[in-house]
Amino acid sequence: MDRKPVIVYCTPSLYIPGGVERVLTTKANYLADVAGYTVYIILTDGQNKPPYYPLSSRIRLIRLDIDFEELWGLPLYKKIIVYLQKQRIYKRKLRETLFSIKPDITVSLMRREINFITSIKDGSKKVGELHVNKKHYRNFNGADKNMVTTLFSKIWMMSLVRHIKRLDRFVVLCKEDRENWHQLRRVEVIGNPLPFPIVPANHHPGNQAIAVGRYTYQKGFDLLIQAWSTVACKHPEWKLFIYGKGNPTPYEELVRKLNLSNHVILKADTPDIIDKYRESSIFVLSSRYEGFGMVVAEAMACGVPPVSFACPCGPGDIIRDGEDGILVENGNVEQLAEKICYLIENEDIRKEMGRKACINVRRFEVEQIMSQWIKLFEELLKL
Repeated sequence: MDRKPVIVYCTPSLYIPGGVERVLTTKANYLADVAGYTVYIILTDGQNKPPYYPLSSRIRLIRLDIDFEELWGLPLYKKIIVYLQKQRIYKRKLRETLFSIKPDITVSLMRREINFITSIKDGSKKVGELHVNKKHYRNFNGADKNMVTTLFSKIWMMSLVRHIKRLDRFVVLCKEDRENWHQLRRVEVIGNPLPFPIVPANHHPGNQAIAVGRYTYQKGFDLLIQAWSTVACKHPEWKLFIYGKGNPTPYEELVRKLNLSNHVILKADTPDIIDKYRESSIFVLSSRYEGFGMVVAEAMACGVPPVSFACPCGPGDIIRDGEDGILVENGNVEQLAEKICYLIENEDIRKEMGRKACINVRRFEVEQIMSQWIKLFEELLKL
């Protein structure tokens, strides 16, 4: 191809300060500013709301204003009717847009368009990229799980697999999750890029550990706080800071119940998270599951060694156990506390793991990750 490719990304919105939004912005900016691609991002929601993360002026935003967010406040019976109506509108508008743009590649972030995108014969190669592991995508968990929802989830997944099989490529974030898609042949693994340059700490901070993530069941902060109860008994001079979006109230109650108010500090999310990593000596990931675990790589890029549950999926692909961090059995609170204490008690090992973390995490620098994406795109366009 003599000219640079034209690429379209389909995603709901960019105004939310979420991981998917940040990763997409990072990749799109690189393709537009460094690789010279013509980049379009097609949005269905967030009418008139600007992107949260800085977006290159070379990127062209197309707002279809379908407003699927309207569904959030509707009762179930009405939600189904409105959803089907909006899907028809979305399919029509997306088809018209793709035929107008004539992209070389169209990338679905595996949202509502995955149900029909391969039926749009605009000539572009169709790629799907998934930011959640298979087990926790299109699945019902927790209080809503019953025989009906379990059956519905299985039918939904069977339908999804049929749609994915029609894609030209399907991309997941880690090797572990690739094994979960055994029904598929063309599955690539490309991790998420670091959103900032590697900035190793030039000092070794004091008695402080950090955890980062939303205040949700997935992130397992209840397990971390329980583990810290053991850590605080052995090392009362150490403090744990948790930074996150959402409602911290249930976790604040657990902190009070375990008499940890002087040891565990719950904070809101902050735009200065790099500084917070650099103020810390240990990073802890207590998630029950992940799509990738970008915060692990971020901490390592700041020279902070991680202690992490070996949850599905991601940490096992990022951390080299015993070299640049420590993996513990998923959900094992006692072992999590034990390994945190191990790093507290072995400062030389902790510093050496932090040093190696800065080196090993370079494979997730944006240049490294985007070279994999560009190679994939170039291979597709030769077919």
